[in-house]
Amino acid sequence: MRLPYGEETVAVDLFDCAVTVASPPGGDPVDPRQAAERAVADPHGPRLQELADPDDDVALVVTDITRATPDDVLADVLLTELARAGIDRDQVTILLGLGLHRPMTDAEIQAGLGEHADLAVNHDPDQTVTVGSVDGVPVAVHEAVAGADRVISTGMVEPHQYAGFSGGAKTVVVGAGAAPLIRYTHGPEMLSRPGVRLGRVAENPFREAIDAAGDAVGCAFCLNVTHEGGETLAAAAGEPRAVVRDLASTARTALAVDVDGRYDAVVAGVGAPKDANLYQASRAFTYLVLGAHNPVRDGGRVVIPARLQEGAGDGTGEQRFYQQLSAASDAETLYERLRDGYEPGAQRAFVVARALRQADCYITNSEAPDTVEACLMRTQETVAEAVEPGSDVLVVPDAIDTLVV
Repeated sequence: MRLPYGEETVAVDLFDCAVTVASPPGGDPVDPRQAAERAVADPHGPRLQELADPDDDVALVVTDITRATPDDVLADVLLTELARAGIDRDQVTILLGLGLHRPMTDAEIQAGLGEHADLAVNHDPDQTVTVGSVDGVPVAVHEAVAGADRVISTGMVEPHQYAGFSGGAKTVVVGAGAAPLIRYTHGPEMLSRPGVRLGRVAENPFREAIDAAGDAVGCAFCLNVTHEGGETLAAAAGEPRAVVRDLASTARTALAVDVDGRYDAVVAGVGAPKDANLYQASRAFTYLVLGAHNPVRDGGRVVIPARLQEGAGDGTGEQRFYQQLSAASDAETLYERLRDGYEPGAQRAFVVARALRQADCYITNSEAPDTVEACLMRTQETVAEAVEPGSDVLVVPDAIDTLVV
């Protein structure tokens, strides 16, 4: 079989193992532009052209390179809708929702936004303004967002370790946000609360905090999509909470797969853009081990072919993740220490350490084996070398976008 690897695939041969493949049912792909146009014309709540005034300065927050959102299409559809309200293109700033990830390059911005790349600005978490609070924690966003008359966003509703599903207000309050809210929502106390888990939106304290922060910012309209296997399945627009609920339902139907029992090894496909660095690729490991059903036997392993051309990752969050893991002697000690708190970005080290207490993680085929080994994980040249002969193996071809239940 072949599994995703960067923009291509890699061959995986497990002839001496018992292999089960966990492929979700998927859904019927739609044309992203047509789906987005329909969603904007029939949103959850008022149309954007009814919310906006001709004199408004607009901040459109979009996703960054870590999410495969068709932002060029979504931005174009939103700008067309704003034009119907009398808002000129030069009244719009497109803010790249980096959170604590690295800035996007000019080439990446051009590829992501096409003809609208000239409107784009990289988010800088040091250029933020406080606009409110949630649970006593300041909510601060980039000055272009704080100063806008109208705040809108794009987003990808896909499985997320903490929010249940990403998208909605998260693009704005995390993507365009500052350290205090990220520290609060991604801290050990929040991540340990019941209800904060992959695939859960209702009664999820993380999601509730993000949505409340979106209210403080004034993000009342978003255009989101959901996908499977690189294909867009649906789009929804309007009030962010309703958009997430709508698309999470579609995604859950398409991406959930029942898995009985547990396995010696789980081989997890990732591919671009998530396998560019270890910070993102490690999501496949934690999504499986810490999800609704852990398919890995105690002492078993998750094996992930990942390119890792960016090593651990270049952003502030990625570097904090690397620093925590590379300085640790073992997962248990690191987990116990991080339970007392950490800087934003290090939450991925916390959940990786938590998962490593239950299973090993092997990264194969990578361009950064030394980085992997430094981070308490293991490396092999190929998937076959990372799986012991005779193992009972589960293969999840698209592990980050599959809900194992």
